[in-house]
Amino acid sequence: MPLKTPIQPYDKCSKHMIQHYGNSILRLAGVLDIPAWTPLQAELVHIRRFPDGVLEVPYPGQSSPDIFIIEVATDPDARIPSQAVQDTALVYLEREIVPEVIVLFLRKKRHLKPADSVTLRSRRGLTRWHLFWKAIKLWEVPAEELIALGDVGLLPWVPLAQFAGPPERFVSRCRARIDHQAPPLGHAEHQNLLAVTQLLLGLRSNQKNEPLLERLRALLGGRQAMMESPIYQEIVEESERKGATEGKREMLLNILVGRFGPAAKDLELELKAVEFDRLDDLGLFAAKCRNLAAFRKRLLS
Repeated sequence: MPLKTPIQPYDKCSKHMIQHYGNSILRLAGVLDIPAWTPLQAELVHIRRFPDGVLEVPYPGQSSPDIFIIEVATDPDARIPSQAVQDTALVYLEREIVPEVIVLFLRKKRHLKPADSVTLRSRRGLTRWHLFWKAIKLWEVPAEELIALGDVGLLPWVPLAQFAGPPERFVSRCRARIDHQAPPLGHAEHQNLLAVTQLLLGLRSNQKNEPLLERLRALLGGRQAMMESPIYQEIVEESERKGATEGKREMLLNILVGRFGPAAKDLELELKAVEFDRLDDLGLFAAKCRNLAAFRKRLLS
């Protein structure tokens, strides 16, 4: 029986790879002199949307480290320029330096060009901002080059790179390299690398050819390796929690509509911002509050 993949696991996979193998992505962008690096995402908090990754790279002789922003886009997306602008502005406001921005595009999409620059203009045209970043189109990167670098952090990206011939050959080589270079079989990070590679395979493989996808995943340990991976378990737990949260929000809204009529539907947007841990308390209050105004006050408090 094929393993059911949670909805949209790629963001979680990408962030795991940035946090644990961010230096590998820098090498993919041509940044080879990396004496040390530290992920900093948790420190950049003055924005509603976090970058996918923020890395600090100190260099000898420099008074301050370089800051690299990494964004991973499943497909070329019209939102990328806006994200790059926000990321750059955020770091400039925090550090008064312009960061190095890298966007890794995972999958080619017909008629959509991966963006690598944007020009912003003020309404009267007195101010212009030209912003450029490093755009990596993974499908144009030779898989052989990724494997030849000998960097285990690049191996999960190999199935999305450019190669000719049977995909089984490249997937088998990825498995052999992971087994050789990663911590021993059974170690959490070994299992994570196998699981992330399996999940990313879903972006390259033809979804109509499920047997091929399952054969390729079997080369990476298949269902058993996936189930034993901490990153896959986190993805499943987040997916289940998201489903439970949406179910509770819907039930809460139904209670309010049942008690107070269609006017309660106006609270749907506010309810979408409520976290899982508050929903039970709000559900109990919705069943006993005197009117919709009282519930709204509790909701916004």
